[in-house]
Amino acid sequence: MTEQSVAGSENAAHDIQRLKRNAVGTVGVIFMAVATAAPITAMVGNVPIAVGFGNGSHAPAGYFVATVVLGLFAIGYATMAKHITATGAFYGYISHGLGRIVGMAAGGLITMAYVVFEASLIGIFSFFFQNFLDSQLGIHIHWIIPALLMLATNAILTYFDVNLTAKVLGVFLVTEIVMLALGAVAVLFRGGGPDGFAVNEILNPAGAFSPATGIVGASAGLGLFFAFWSWVGFESTAMYGEESRNPKRIIPRATMIAVLGVGVFYVFISWMAIAGTGPQQSIELAQDANTASEIFFAPVRDTYGEWAITVFNILLVTGSFACGMAFHNCASRYLYALGREGLSRGLQKTLGATHPTHGSPYIASFVQSAIALVIVLSFLFAGMDPYVHMYTLLAILGTMAILIVQSLCAFSVISYFHIHKNHPESKHWFKTLVAPGLGGLGMLYVVYLLWEHKDTAAGTASGTLLFKLTPWIVVSVFVLGAALATYFKLRDPRRYGLIGRIVYDEAVERD
Repeated sequence: MTEQSVAGSENAAHDIQRLKRNAVGTVGVIFMAVATAAPITAMVGNVPIAVGFGNGSHAPAGYFVATVVLGLFAIGYATMAKHITATGAFYGYISHGLGRIVGMAAGGLITMAYVVFEASLIGIFSFFFQNFLDSQLGIHIHWIIPALLMLATNAILTYFDVNLTAKVLGVFLVTEIVMLALGAVAVLFRGGGPDGFAVNEILNPAGAFSPATGIVGASAGLGLFFAFWSWVGFESTAMYGEESRNPKRIIPRATMIAVLGVGVFYVFISWMAIAGTGPQQSIELAQDANTASEIFFAPVRDTYGEWAITVFNILLVTGSFACGMAFHNCASRYLYALGREGLSRGLQKTLGATHPTHGSPYIASFVQSAIALVIVLSFLFAGMDPYVHMYTLLAILGTMAILIVQSLCAFSVISYFHIHKNHPESKHWFKTLVAPGLGGLGMLYVVYLLWEHKDTAAGTASGTLLFKLTPWIVVSVFVLGAALATYFKLRDPRRYGLIGRIVYDEAVERD
């Protein structure tokens, strides 16, 4: 798996280890990207909050707005993917578009985001697993048991060929989609709910920017934020480019399918759930955490019976597991991408190493498992709750970091094609200028929404020290990355030249 590659300058040739080529196709990449969004968790977890405390029955309109903004971002992102294939994805793209200093800062930030997201999903998986055993079988176990089980399973599965992970995620993802679709289709064929399909009350795009009617303290911004939150991880398509069969074709296609496909699905599923329950009744149910899930459960129960709710609860467990495993893959590949750059020979031989048989970033994967274990045990010894604290706080931290990096990536597309004038054949007034520009501004707006509503998003965990430190952690990681790149620029130009420059052989970019 070791090959010779030139990166950064003519004198920078050095041995690097590559991930396994031709290991996964378009469908596999889509499965792994969409799994990070965890459709069933996004719908059952985020929609009720948007309905009860955000933009009310217009929550699906919020998902439509998010689809448009993310679609614009994806157009530029996909165009960049045609020319740069890098496991570091954002790290590589931003390094080429906005320079190595910003690229290294963004690389550190996005790596931190994916690292904590696995621990976050372990938290919600443990919560769902514990609740399912307690409610269905009368068995009570401590949440740390399913947490350790998930950690071990992720480490084992990602040790092997990425295609194995894609197949496992594919099974879980398909079952999630089928379950959500069963409830939605039932509502569709019976003509909606008490008020029919209530199209204007639910899908009017203007309603996405209006707070829930009659709810004191409701904020449309909160609803929009939770809509955007539901897509976190879709951009991971690009990091599988080196392992895909035809990255210049597969990655752009998979990115657009993941963004737009998920968007259409989210809008339809949330629309049918609210219409089936009734717009006003949905808002009332969403006000209470004990009844919020009935927005989705009630139509399913009425149509198929109580057994379907049991299946729904099982899929909440498997869906959160699939999401956590997908984020484990993302974090491992970012650690691997940073390690193999050659910024440190020691890191290159460890984090930057691939398995001689499976072609997986196995050492980076084990390091990620160790970091996640430390985080999980920290919450355990601090006496914190896996859902209220670990899931919520780490998700907010990771989401804030990812949204900032996504914004930078959008603007890096503009810089890459229009300022640095790379690949004039792909330069386009809409695809590489207007679309990423609007997408980037939209992302910055969502960062603002998160900042404005971070207390509400955190709920009872908003009083913790970690919550108060979240913005400072994000800033510190960004500044540390920029400082490291600046140090290399001043003291070691050869290493500075390597930043973000390890790309797939057939798509080498040097400047």
